[in-house]
Amino acid sequence: MSNIKQLLNEIATSRQNYLDSITGLDEQQAQWKPNPDSWNAVEITEHLFWAEQGGILGMWKTLLGVRAGTLSYENAKPHEGLPIEEIILRTWKEKQIVPAVAAPRMGGPLAFWAESLKGLQPILEALGNAMSDEELKMMAHPHPISGPLNFGQRFEFLRFHIDRHIGQVENLKKSM
Repeated sequence: MSNIKQLLNEIATSRQNYLDSITGLDEQQAQWKPNPDSWNAVEITEHLFWAEQGGILGMWKTLLGVRAGTLSYENAKPHEGLPIEEIILRTWKEKQIVPAVAAPRMGGPLAFWAESLKGLQPILEALGNAMSDEELKMMAHPHPISGPLNFGQRFEFLRFHIDRHIGQVENLKKSM
């Protein structure tokens, strides 16, 4: 199995695990938060959608720019060879502030955001199918918090990010 296929499978598994974690929540539970500073399940799911949609679009635009010779981030490699978990440890604060482009802002029913998040998997797979394993080593657009990442690290981030929010949903459910 190629590296890209493995990364796509890991993301698909994380995505399904996340969707399974919110399955069964009614709208009242999905809107519930333990305190005003917390996100509820709707907000977490909306955030995952915006963050991943922006990440996929950025990767695709960067890939095409690199291939056309009009874009390059190859000079910035501070995290070369590191797994995403190590990069997060080095670059994120304990209570990291979400970039505005990935912040929940619309609300609405949990089912809408769950289906929207689910719909990103085929788009991500189309991007992955358009890439070679060799291109995973090329530098992608910088992450707004972690900075320069290669395409492989960007894919790893999608998995990490979904898994991180599964934990938040599980903690929400325990505190209800």
